[in-house]
Amino acid sequence: MTNRTADKIDFKKTLDAYQAQPGRFRPVDVPDMQYLMIDGRGDPNTSPAFTEAIEALYPTAYKLKFASKRNLGRDYVVPPLEGLWWAEDMASFTTARHKSRWHWTLMLMVPDWIDQSMFTTAIGQAGAKHRPARLNDVRLQTLSEGRCVQTLHVGSFDDEADVLAQLHHQYIPANRLRMAGTHHEIYLSDFRKVAPDKQRTILRQPVTLAAQHVSSGSR
Repeated sequence: MTNRTADKIDFKKTLDAYQAQPGRFRPVDVPDMQYLMIDGRGDPNTSPAFTEAIEALYPTAYKLKFASKRNLGRDYVVPPLEGLWWAEDMASFTTARHKSRWHWTLMLMVPDWIDQSMFTTAIGQAGAKHRPARLNDVRLQTLSEGRCVQTLHVGSFDDEADVLAQLHHQYIPANRLRMAGTHHEIYLSDFRKVAPDKQRTILRQPVTLAAQHVSSGSR
């Protein structure tokens, strides 16, 4: 009889999209990826909605992991928390850092074999006993980013500004690119447990060719 249980997959190790090095900006083609998502706004350090979002994502993610292992024989490590960040004025990230003006979408990646039916069941199970306040706000959605540039930042979140300024105003224009999507962070360290100066965060920016480069290349 065949053993249906495969080795546990750790996507941080198997997917190129989760690889980055400090001090290096690297172009990467990110495939379409499926996430549990939940939206919010405000300072992540003080907004109750931010904490409530995390409290809703993780129970759902683990219910899906257990269902995948039990019903499909496909086990995996729940990937790290990720976040999309934006504001009316993007200088809020690289200069003023007005966190109260930030919008965010917190996310946990789930494998492409997880379908809507499994998600619906997981939501019901996650809320069966102690229902998270924002459980109804969690959704299953595919994110398409395509060509991106990313780097690994080691240190506190407040020290990201200089790295982002270099990425936005030096590397991207120097390589005939322009920003084309939402600022994306991948938290390889659990910021609830790891000291700020040791936190490891992938900073990702979707890009496309600059308009003038597209025009010159189409002649």
